[in-house]
Amino acid sequence: MEMNFHDEMKKMFEEVIGEIKAGTSDFFDDKKETEKNGTRSDEGLQNLGSKNTEYATDYAPEVLETFDNKHPDRDYFVKFNCPEFTSLCPITGQPDFATIYISYIPDVKMVESKSLKLYLFSFRNHGDFHEDCVNIIMNDLIKLMNPKYIEVWGKFLPRGGISIDPYCNYGRPDTKWEKLAWERLSHHDLYPESVDNR
Repeated sequence: MEMNFHDEMKKMFEEVIGEIKAGTSDFFDDKKETEKNGTRSDEGLQNLGSKNTEYATDYAPEVLETFDNKHPDRDYFVKFNCPEFTSLCPITGQPDFATIYISYIPDVKMVESKSLKLYLFSFRNHGDFHEDCVNIIMNDLIKLMNPKYIEVWGKFLPRGGISIDPYCNYGRPDTKWEKLAWERLSHHDLYPESVDNR
């Protein structure tokens, strides 16, 4: 009796799943080969690909990790948008919610994104004012990877009828990046957004 298309597909699927469970499938061999010869496994990254992720309950800069910039001869921006940032008001203990924008021009090292997520998550129970949070984030990232240029912008949701959007930046001293930092700071937010979502 001939199998119809549906039965054939079901049988093939069951065979592949059986092989994967038994560990005999070559389905993921390319992935394993990449990990073995890989681009990131030899850089000492602990969080990337880990199935046992631990979430810090308070501010934890030690979770930040770096990897090598493969294009150090080119200047380019890397931007992270983190729309679920939370911290605590140091006076009332109430939660503050923000989108954090991080943009930087790397030099030799770059921040690994999963470690950055874990780091930003660690602010969840940390009590600091909005302005302090963005400056702490920037300072930690400067210490971590020594970028040519970096800026951090926090857009906090209002509490008590007012929102606060602190911005800070840094350019490596005595270089063109220091001048860029002043230019971007002095022209920052010249054309404010129309706020209709807060």
